[in-house]
Amino acid sequence: MISISRPVQIAIQEDMPGGDITTDGLKLKDRRGLARVIAKEDLVLSGTAIFSETFRAIDPSVAIEWQFTDGAFVLNGQTVCLLRGPIHAILKGERVALNFLGHLSGIASLTRCYVEQVKHTKTKILDTRKTLPGLRDLEKAAVRHGGGHNHRMNLSDGVLIKENHISLAGGLKAAIERVRNETALPIEIEVRNLAEVREAVDLKVWRILLDNMSNNEMREALNFVHAGIETEASGNMTLERVREVAELGVDYISVGAITHSAPCTDLSLLLESVDAPGVD
Repeated sequence: MISISRPVQIAIQEDMPGGDITTDGLKLKDRRGLARVIAKEDLVLSGTAIFSETFRAIDPSVAIEWQFTDGAFVLNGQTVCLLRGPIHAILKGERVALNFLGHLSGIASLTRCYVEQVKHTKTKILDTRKTLPGLRDLEKAAVRHGGGHNHRMNLSDGVLIKENHISLAGGLKAAIERVRNETALPIEIEVRNLAEVREAVDLKVWRILLDNMSNNEMREALNFVHAGIETEASGNMTLERVREVAELGVDYISVGAITHSAPCTDLSLLLESVDAPGVD
């Protein structure tokens, strides 16, 4: 797992390569105050740790009092957290911290929407590796906060034989046999048609990924899958479609959109009070 301090340091350096000219120019170092983060829409919260780490990196004396924990549902207008400390530090960390919190809460919130669509079925919502560089651990945590589940974390974490692998190996069976000669890890394989489904079943793979199939194709494919082989649907899994796919009986639906296309949630940081100016 990548330490959250790395993306924080990169983001702060990106935002303040030469300091905060505006805040520094106001000479606020002796001023302290209270600020609050307000939800401007209903959301599922995620990113509290990296939000706090942002202010810790700028000034450890900034105290943060969270009103909710990751995974909690926050209503429009509710206070997410209170910040107390030097005003100059709060102003300097505001945008970077809110960027992290808004982005990760957006992923958690969109994930929750997908989970709600399939909650009456056995199907679990999975993420993919379609994540931003350096933020994968945080984005996959946000998926969990939204009620989803993580697919493999990285290429070292599990076997997934895909279309290009099959083509390079000279066929589905050859690809599976080669990988089995190299690792004892369970094998998931991507299939595109009923013939490949039958072949994968005969080869007793761990999980079959039904890629970009129509609902009718998936329904027929599931008739060939034996008990003990997991199934995953992927490709064009929109919020409007995911319910009917889950009702077909697949074990998992993987949705790249929950990480790569989640809208940033709307959060604002507002100053509540500032003490009297000191002598600069």
